[in-house]
Amino acid sequence: MIEENSQKDRDEYLAAVLGLYLELPETPSRAGPYDRKRAIEWHQRGITLSTIESALLLASLRRLGRPPDYPPLSPIRSLAYFLPVIEELLDNAIPEGYLDYLRRKVRLLGRQKQIKQCG
Repeated sequence: MIEENSQKDRDEYLAAVLGLYLELPETPSRAGPYDRKRAIEWHQRGITLSTIESALLLASLRRLGRPPDYPPLSPIRSLAYFLPVIEELLDNAIPEGYLDYLRRKVRLLGRQKQIKQCG
């Protein structure tokens, strides 16, 4: 029973991480096997979903907020792209309420970028 719960927790964690990743602007439309492996490693390390989500949003925000006259960045191809930001947040926890701010800001900048690309 304990092993069954552990597997269920891992599967839910994996689904949550991959869902967060694929919902972001500028990420692939589907996850690959290395993305799954990376998410399982993060689960084994005990990295919380809020840390993962914060790192994904923060890295996306940094990309979306780049000045338009800067050279374009190469596409995000895997979850490995976010590893440095996850490590950054493990060393420096984000303040209370910052995750909500990141969610709103990424949504706003993502929409603005879509409008510019369509217009």
